[in-house]
Amino acid sequence: MNAFALTEDQIAIRDMAQDFAAETLAPHAARWDEEKHFPVEEMRAAAALGMGGIYIQEDVGGSGLTRLDAALIFEALSTGCPTVAAYISIHNMCAWMIDRYGDGEQRQRFLPKLCTMEHLASYCLTEPGAGSDAAALKTKAVLDGDHYVLDGQKQFISGAGVSDVYVVMARTGEPGPSGISTIVVEKDTPGLSFGANEKKMGWNAQPTRAVIFENCRVPVANRLGPEGIGFKIAMAGLDGGRLNIGACSIGGAQGALDKALAYAKERKAFGSPIADFQAMQFKLADMATELEAARTFLWRAAAALDAKTPDATKLCAMAKRVATDTGFEVANDALQIHGGYGYLADYGIEKIVRDLRVHQILEGTNEVMRMIVARGLVGRAKGN
Repeated sequence: MNAFALTEDQIAIRDMAQDFAAETLAPHAARWDEEKHFPVEEMRAAAALGMGGIYIQEDVGGSGLTRLDAALIFEALSTGCPTVAAYISIHNMCAWMIDRYGDGEQRQRFLPKLCTMEHLASYCLTEPGAGSDAAALKTKAVLDGDHYVLDGQKQFISGAGVSDVYVVMARTGEPGPSGISTIVVEKDTPGLSFGANEKKMGWNAQPTRAVIFENCRVPVANRLGPEGIGFKIAMAGLDGGRLNIGACSIGGAQGALDKALAYAKERKAFGSPIADFQAMQFKLADMATELEAARTFLWRAAAALDAKTPDATKLCAMAKRVATDTGFEVANDALQIHGGYGYLADYGIEKIVRDLRVHQILEGTNEVMRMIVARGLVGRAKGN
């Protein structure tokens, strides 16, 4: 891709995901939200098209695509349902962590079924007392022969209770980030249990539960990499996860903008369609412009992550903040354009607003994104 155009292959990938979203996700999204239904079979259908292991290597069944390709896919999927697209993003992030940091045996054992989504994955970092300050996590993994014994609790875990694989950051050593390791915990491991499904503002089509470890024995063979690099693994996963969730925000907002434009053409006030009023035209123009600016920046950050540039982490943080803030604002404006009808579930706008609001919090709050960017700026100014 040059700076301003997608390749033919990328356009085909995007269109494939767009068609899948329109045909398989969008017609059922409102019902899934209302019934709190987790559409596992539909996600496996997405995986059959290569979306279960988007940037996983091909030798274990992955698609071997780029981070930019992934951004196109998640934006397209989110036009159908941001909630489902976001879970597929988290699943892909977990699979990538195993692909990147796992040894040959681990990759062959876990990834083929993750790429088909026969098995689902959950990312376990956040704890009740360690959200933004993730390095303060307290879940312990104590070595006992050829096993670790895990004790502790993770909070706000997407897919918990349904997923088959839990990529867990646990403390195996000293306080702080250098004492954290990454351990893959498999479903049905004795000592693994789950809290109740949380009652949430949005994201109702995926379960969110606490993950609880009580004397949970996990083989040392399930640790990714050596002890002490778990925080590095977690943060590396989040670089891509932030791009993906930003793409989900852009896709959801694009769907809301499309609905608002169609409504503005049909809705009449004072004898004319409201789309004929200059104030409405300017509002729609601003929404489209802000969304395109966020999309372009997200692509820039994705290209940097693909190229492994030194500023990739900073750009991913910037793009996540811009994309999720913009996505929510555009969706909220789309609701306002609908007036009272936007507040009704029948029009599908209020669901998008509810779903996109959490994107400003997860994968690192947008305040943390500012901290990441500011530290780089201040460090550079000091010559560090």
